Amino acid sequence: MVWRAVRTPSGPGTVRFSATPGLGEVEALAWGPGADWLLERAPSMCGGEDDAAGFAPVDAFVREAAARYPGFRITRAGQVIDLLVPSVLEQKTTGRQARASWRTLVRAHGEPAPGPAPPGLFVPPAPATWVALPSWEWHRAGVEPARSRTIIAAMRHAGRLEETAEMDSAAADGRLRSVPGIGIWTSAEIRQRSHGDPDAVSVGDFHLPATVGFALTGERVDDAGMLELLEPYLGHRYRVTALIEMTGISAPRRGPRLTIQDHRAH
Repeated sequence: MVWRAVRTPSGPGTVRFSATPGLGEVEALAWGPGADWLLERAPSMCGGEDDAAGFAPVDAFVREAAARYPGFRITRAGQVIDLLVPSVLEQKTTGRQARASWRTLVRAHGEPAPGPAPPGLFVPPAPATWVALPSWEWHRAGVEPARSRTIIAAMRHAGRLEETAEMDSAAADGRLRSVPGIGIWTSAEIRQRSHGDPDAVSVGDFHLPATVGFALTGERVDDAGMLELLEPYLGHRYRVTALIEMTGISAPRRGPRLTIQDHRAH
């Protein structure tokens, strides 16, 4: 069972997905002013719009991964702004720290999810609320000025960024990256989640190039090497990296772990 709280154009809403694997069915129930909006888009949130046409594995590892996860679909969550914030929070930090910052900010400045939602599930703040947050609220959540400035700049153009959900990959990437602080990695992370972009590669990721290189060649590679290995999959490069990561494979560690920076102490 999966719950999601969203700020839709019609207002806040909560959606609950329940899967019945044996029947190949997913049931969606929704509550709040945004319920109809969520139910209308429930199929795309479950990967119903994903099109794998043209995806032809040329590497044994990718072929085996695709066979292991035949039901894998790239989901299209929608609501670009709701997914932009956690993507920016993940810049140059650990996933654990980014999730903690997200929880702190959303629970302090969002609103409880409508309906019989689990305790602690909140609808993210509206763009105007993000813009108005004082510096000490970001600081309390462990978010340094560079990331908070990026989020505030994006929220000031929330309407134009939401329009990218209906654009092709290149146009959406260009508009997202026009926001200072949103680069190639952050744009890809946003498009993977909100747009369901099967080709959005997370160039600049700390671990991904080594993982892809190790899976396909047995050797670590850098970003350039990763893109070269993924070239045969143009149009489906994110699909390939997602399948590789789902297997749990990882390159042997050589360098130090990323140090968690606690910006609340600064």
